[in-house]
Amino acid sequence: NGVNLSAQAGQITAVVGASGCGKSLTLLACVGLQPASAIVSGEVLVDGTQVIEAKHKQLQELRGARVGLVFQEVMAALNPVRTIGDQIAEAVYVHRGGTWAAAALLARAALDRVGLSAIEAARYPHQLSGGQRQRVAIAIATVLKPAVLLADEPTSALDVTTQAEVMRLFQELVTQDGIALVLVSHDLALVAAYADHIYFMEAGEIVANGKSPINAALHSSVQRLMRDARAEPKRATRTPPTDDLLVVKNLCVTYRDGQAFGRRQPQTVLKDISFCVRRGESVGLVGESGSGKSTLARAVLGLQPVQSGTVQVCGQAFHASAGASLKALRRQVQIVFQDPFGSFDPRLRIDRIVAEPLYLAAPRLTRAEERRRVDAMLERVGLNARDGDRYPHAFSGGQRQRLALARALIIEPAMIVLDEAVSALDVSTRARILDLLAEVAEQSGVSYLFISHDIAVVRAITDRTLVLRNGEIVEEGETATVFAAPRHAYTRLLVESTPTLPAAL
Repeated sequence: NGVNLSAQAGQITAVVGASGCGKSLTLLACVGLQPASAIVSGEVLVDGTQVIEAKHKQLQELRGARVGLVFQEVMAALNPVRTIGDQIAEAVYVHRGGTWAAAALLARAALDRVGLSAIEAARYPHQLSGGQRQRVAIAIATVLKPAVLLADEPTSALDVTTQAEVMRLFQELVTQDGIALVLVSHDLALVAAYADHIYFMEAGEIVANGKSPINAALHSSVQRLMRDARAEPKRATRTPPTDDLLVVKNLCVTYRDGQAFGRRQPQTVLKDISFCVRRGESVGLVGESGSGKSTLARAVLGLQPVQSGTVQVCGQAFHASAGASLKALRRQVQIVFQDPFGSFDPRLRIDRIVAEPLYLAAPRLTRAEERRRVDAMLERVGLNARDGDRYPHAFSGGQRQRLALARALIIEPAMIVLDEAVSALDVSTRARILDLLAEVAEQSGVSYLFISHDIAVVRAITDRTLVLRNGEIVEEGETATVFAAPRHAYTRLLVESTPTLPAAL
């Protein structure tokens, strides 16, 4: 509603605001990618092109070559049936022509620049971690060195060390190549550290702007964002953890991919992993992108074959169970996936999606009782009961993550595995979700395995923390001790790389 903003060459311009305020829609409208139902008025001028009046061919020439885009939902933006190397080379081939071999060479250089190897170039999107997929998207957007780069939450799925590397890459592109970078982010600390100018959005309007958050702090919404960014999440008050709920012993997972003289080469992703989660306990798992966090989550849930070791839930072996016993274990452990949009069936309404785990309920509920539970759960996670009649594409990234949490909670499990469950949320929504998790834990005694690259979140809400690097647990202990006095050099690097809001703000 009457949005006015500008981005200058050689500068990082940030757009900050709560989930659903219109940040992503603003970026999409800048290159004519808004939904067909949207009516756009005003003027959008990008690298000399009038976007609103531009023909389709003009927009095709603009996107990818002169304007690079990094979308928020990376898995949905990548082609699932082509290797990532081919997808980057395609951007070069379409806009510059020439030979495919020449395009592949530029693609290889782009991957090197974002920290991925030739092995990753031969893989498909589903074979990469969330952070690796985000780096692929950045490589596609920057391979042609565009004049303008629009980045929608480009670091939300990245661990702190990779985030720092990506932001340094962005700074290099901005300073050396003169790119105008528009960065949409909910991370106020990151924006304060890197942005040259910041716009704050609320309910579709620019409510404040300045060269730093402190320049705009007189506005109430900016003050609220700062309070939420600094707020300590509520901690659950509950009885001390008792018996072991989840026990993982000597777990090893190996993938076979890549070709060498016609033979499949194994890659060990998890190496002799052992840990436990007790009833009523919250355990954090931190590590860099590609360290094996998501693979471990899938193995814990019986969704990933293991080469050796055991996973026990409630004293029963997950991977050895079948039939009714497996169904009973599935009810005890639920998951919130890293990519909520990819875990939803786009053809189903939200009421059906959230009610999916209820097939595990015994006896089966009536459709009316299922809808009653869905409506109550939607309101519990900060949405509206009427949202049950909508489809996944109608929600923002942060709203979809809340829907994923509602789906996990509706069956009242003993443990929830949260795989980057708050990485896509703005600070205000994140604070509400973390408080909700504490409230649920306090009321029901549910245990959490909280997988995250956000050190601040893990430090605030977990009892114990495991640090994973290259498929091995390099440090573990009480959360306060692990982060206050880390013993391993890698843990110290994670702590030092975590951006924080300046004390003056």
